[in-house]
Amino acid sequence: MSAPRSLPWPLVALFTAGYLAPYLLPTVVGRLDAGLPLSATQAGAVGSALLLSSAAAGFLLASRVERIGARTLARAGLALAVLGYGGAALSGAVPLVVAGLVAGGFGSGTATTVAATGIAGRPDPHRTTTLGLLGVSALAGAVYLTVPHLGPGHGQPLAAIALTALAVWPLTARLPRRTAARAAGPRRPGLPHRRPGTVLAAAMFCWSLAQNSLWGVSGRIGLVQAHLGEATVGAVFAVALGTALLGVTGAGALGPRLGRALPIGAGTALIAGCIVLSASASGLASFATGEISWNTLYPVVLSYVIGLAAALDPRGRWAVLVGSASSLGTAAGPLTGSLLAARAGFPVMGVVLAAGLLVVALPMTAVALHTGGRRLLPGAVRRRGGTPVVRIPVDSAAEPARQAYGTAGPHPTGAPASPGA
Repeated sequence: MSAPRSLPWPLVALFTAGYLAPYLLPTVVGRLDAGLPLSATQAGAVGSALLLSSAAAGFLLASRVERIGARTLARAGLALAVLGYGGAALSGAVPLVVAGLVAGGFGSGTATTVAATGIAGRPDPHRTTTLGLLGVSALAGAVYLTVPHLGPGHGQPLAAIALTALAVWPLTARLPRRTAARAAGPRRPGLPHRRPGTVLAAAMFCWSLAQNSLWGVSGRIGLVQAHLGEATVGAVFAVALGTALLGVTGAGALGPRLGRALPIGAGTALIAGCIVLSASASGLASFATGEISWNTLYPVVLSYVIGLAAALDPRGRWAVLVGSASSLGTAAGPLTGSLLAARAGFPVMGVVLAAGLLVVALPMTAVALHTGGRRLLPGAVRRRGGTPVVRIPVDSAAEPARQAYGTAGPHPTGAPASPGA
């Protein structure tokens, strides 16, 4: 959507605004539980409703960004986020808070959808994704450090999300409108690589479900099981998100040198171990080690998964659909984590989630291996303001297969994906 050699700041900003709500999920759920007449399970269900709404936006809008226009959709999503999260922050009535979070979640998912579509169409989606992950990790870390000092109540983290969406609004002026040429262009090609794309989407649902089952109750693990104060838990989350910046920076520097299969498969296995450690934490040292290690690895693996989805379709449809499937898993995470923790305890919950991650790592790695040799021809990359360029078949004997171009982030984002969170 931007000139190929310029940094796509509007897309980075939209990515940050769309992903911020999933990254702040623990403090949002924890403060809903503490500040409103809701049980821990009910608060988790409200968090799931927010993320489910975000996922719904991705599924509904994945193929409509060009038809409606990136600028129009981005502004609609940001406006809905400001009104939804802002209204929920100012209200003390549970029905109004829930309605505001659902509306805000749809706005976050809309912003993420526009960002994911634009990122997939760029020559180097991995670079743009890492910039977005850096932005949301840094901003979420600042919120975790600040919110405990602003007093009790559910409004502060929600206000931070609303203000972020408001701040991003001016940058949407640089996004393209819907053009007559685009509307009257040739018939769009069908969705490519349906089988690996479907497998990846299904695997990402389970991957995000496991991740966010823990993330949704991480605050309670720190407060209840590790016997830490809210300020200490917030500081641990802030440090964890700070180390996530290092992980994302390393992934950006490494790029495609190791391919995608190794970072996705081995990274997921390491994350499983971090989840077991974090869920069984009984003090500051074990809690901080688990959370920091986990949040360092999570965005690294996520960036390669987004890159894999982008490589399946340079027009961004698989990137949005896989992201929306991830947001569905993210949405089910808080409630799933709350139910598992209530019935089996945090340590057993961690073992179950880790086992699930190890299982789901297999099909994700298989898709990465299967698509590892594909390269999207330069002519297939979408140019600003133009229509898709038809790929020209190349005789395999004339040029050997080369590695796919660079890798690429509830929510999420539309998904939002979601963060180590």
